[in-house]
Amino acid sequence: MRKKFLAAAVAMTLALSAVLTGCGGSASDEVVLYTNADDEAIEAMKSTLDENGYSGQYIIQSFGTSELGGKLLAEGTNIEADLVTMSSFYLDSAQEQQHMFKDLTFETNAMEEYPSFYTPITAQEGAILINTEMMKENNLPMPASIKDLADPVYSGFISVTDIASSSTAWLLLQALVDNYGEEEATQILADIYKNAGPHVESSGSAPLKKVRAGEVAIGFGLRHQAVADKEDGLPVDYVDPTEGNYSLTESIAVVDKGDKSKELAMEMAECIITKGRSKLQEYYPLPIYEGETADSAYMSANPKVFPEKLTVDLLEQHQKISENAKELAGK
Repeated sequence: MRKKFLAAAVAMTLALSAVLTGCGGSASDEVVLYTNADDEAIEAMKSTLDENGYSGQYIIQSFGTSELGGKLLAEGTNIEADLVTMSSFYLDSAQEQQHMFKDLTFETNAMEEYPSFYTPITAQEGAILINTEMMKENNLPMPASIKDLADPVYSGFISVTDIASSSTAWLLLQALVDNYGEEEATQILADIYKNAGPHVESSGSAPLKKVRAGEVAIGFGLRHQAVADKEDGLPVDYVDPTEGNYSLTESIAVVDKGDKSKELAMEMAECIITKGRSKLQEYYPLPIYEGETADSAYMSANPKVFPEKLTVDLLEQHQKISENAKELAGK
């Protein structure tokens, strides 16, 4: 109980630790931005805002995806935030349940169609991650699919993420369910969990870190990170699975607080999209807007989109598949 209390206290402290920019103005004048973004994306947004005249006019607070999602769904327009960057599927569900976001007032020129109340800041795809040295040392066959990771030959050599704590794992679940159906997907995932043993991670970045360090030979994670590691000369490679490279976007939305809405929030959203995408693409290179390009290495071989709309309800359905798989795996 004490450990749980301390963990909760640490999480609360981190959530409330704002990234403060400047000292001018009172807290009530500053735009509050809630985000689930990685540190690299936060820094890109922060530097974009500062370079375009918004220094000292905002506060950024960082949360985990499930924590921020819970706040959106529970608090609606009563949330402290004026501006939110978040997994798009959570924004969709929050808008459906709480009607809490304004329509954006600026043109985005996105390559695909998105709802009027948000526009993406990043897009991320999943892939199989490989430590090339460990593969050779242990004479392991190169996997071609996610299903291959269920082969007992990989027992003890795999790291994957738990969908209960990280949306990165949802990219793997989408691929399995879409290609094999829920029943077979459950069994495949159970066998993958067996092979992973103690390497079923709570953090989406943990499998890549273990692949980098040579703790495991194979992981599942974000494709662009493995591409960058390979370009940096690390013994890291990647495989675009035959099931497809499924993707998730993170988007920006402005909270509708009626008469209490801050005009600067919409201005800052526009600034991040129109001025900040070049910085964001340094870490998340997939093109989202017209005119953007990326090196061919960052373009996956088999991009796919899950046939159902991604929602919190669908996420919970796939989380149940994972829990059933854990039971089959004896976890």
